[in-house]
Amino acid sequence: MKALFNSMDPSILQTKPSTPLLYAATSSSCTSSETDESPATSDRFEFQNLKFKIPSNPTAGFYSYKSLAVLSGHIGSVSCLALCGEFILSGSQGKDIIVWQQPDLRQFTKFGQGDGSVKALASIGNKVFTAHQDSRIRVWKVSRSSENIFRLVDTLPTTKDYLGKFMKQSNYVQIRRHHKRLWIEHADSISCLAVHNGLIYSGSWDKTLKVWRISDFKCLESIKAHDDAINGLVSSKRIIYSASADGKIKAWEKEGKSTHSLKGILEGHKDVSVNSVAVSEDGSLVYGGGSDGYVLGWLGNKLFDSWRVICEVKAHEMAVLCMCLMGEFLCCGSADRSISIWKREINGGLFRFGVIKGHEGPVKCLQASPRCVGGGFMLYSGSLDKSLRVWWIPKYSGGTEDTSPIQRAEEISPFSF
Repeated sequence: MKALFNSMDPSILQTKPSTPLLYAATSSSCTSSETDESPATSDRFEFQNLKFKIPSNPTAGFYSYKSLAVLSGHIGSVSCLALCGEFILSGSQGKDIIVWQQPDLRQFTKFGQGDGSVKALASIGNKVFTAHQDSRIRVWKVSRSSENIFRLVDTLPTTKDYLGKFMKQSNYVQIRRHHKRLWIEHADSISCLAVHNGLIYSGSWDKTLKVWRISDFKCLESIKAHDDAINGLVSSKRIIYSASADGKIKAWEKEGKSTHSLKGILEGHKDVSVNSVAVSEDGSLVYGGGSDGYVLGWLGNKLFDSWRVICEVKAHEMAVLCMCLMGEFLCCGSADRSISIWKREINGGLFRFGVIKGHEGPVKCLQASPRCVGGGFMLYSGSLDKSLRVWWIPKYSGGTEDTSPIQRAEEISPFSF
């Protein structure tokens, strides 16, 4: 273990990644046809060199949200997270993207500096998409065969797309008085990305949703989706959900090869921005987090053309900024610097499972790992305090679920076991 720490970059040692560290039995898996260059994916995680043990038969009331590490290195607040094979990527307002190696949580490399504040990340196969404040999307190829593992291969809209459209007046849209742009361009910061069925979707503060084909990076469609900034995107089954500051979540379905139609509108609280959206794996349940601290849940029908409100919980005292679903658990990050963990009931309702504290600034982004780790899962959180924290969340409750809104998880200082 000492040899491991001695081999780390001194800047990483300042974060003191706490025991237990994780090791992985690694096998390569990917969704890209370029299998040999896709990032390897860890299939199984185990705890080693334990200073505490995860009970195989937990006693009643056992709750332990363990902070495994506090990772620093960003020069700005952490704004987005994404998993990419064996890596966890974190983007920041400081224009940099840091690649953290799993499972030992060391800083592997940096890329993307100088391209504007990073607003969103998405990955598929051996490609990483980064959205920036300069209204552009950058495409990076991940390759182990090159010294430059994350290599910039294109920027959206592409030059080819520009050249094919800039000569026609009909391709320009009015964005404000006396100012026009090509419809393939975003006119403001891109705030969110989603990848689905060979397409990448980008949502922007310019109120539009744009659709791009991954195979050739061509912009296929631009949708005037909302009356205010788009804050979040998520996909499930054949539906794309967009959350907006106009207080609505809209559901879009692909029709034909390149067009989308509005399937429904999920109304939130009046005059309250919907900052984030999450959807269950089967697509039946949709959750939205608002600037008033509430989380609303909707249940959709089998045709995904009608939704009804099934739950409404006061998750935080301040705005809900981000959410992610991991199985039956909904994790919510807030401007109040905490993360609330909710467990889904059979009917889609929510009860509070616990609260995590530790960040010194608002929690801006969350990413859960699908890998099962010691009867729980790994949760990554990024904050305006410029740090990325790593948590272990147990899936069991010891049969003592508390359906009241009282906080049950005490604050755990990093590295104190």
